[in-house]
Amino acid sequence: MRHRRRHEQHTVAGGTAEQPDRELDTLVLNLGAGQGALAVFTAAERVGSSVEISLVGALPPVRRPTVVHPRTVGTSTIYAAVFAGVPIGEYTVWRDAGTPAGTVTVRGGEVVEFRLS
Repeated sequence: MRHRRRHEQHTVAGGTAEQPDRELDTLVLNLGAGQGALAVFTAAERVGSSVEISLVGALPPVRRPTVVHPRTVGTSTIYAAVFAGVPIGEYTVWRDAGTPAGTVTVRGGEVVEFRLS
């Protein structure tokens, strides 16, 4: 009996990667004049955990969470929390509930990267 492996392709960070025996992993980013996206890269240990951002100076302060997922790019795996459709502005990236990791500026029509160590 012959066995066939199911191969699917998806687009991640501008490239194409094969994913044998996995569900198709698709990420759609809505970019435009008034909004961009933020990719927060993390260590593998953070997979499944939440990363939060908040608009600097917003009152009341509102945090926006998203979850860290593994992403296959070529033959490598990266770990990232991706915030899509983020209105332009300066944002705090939170390391945990009370510790800011730094700030990043989201620009319209762009994907901004932040490394959370």
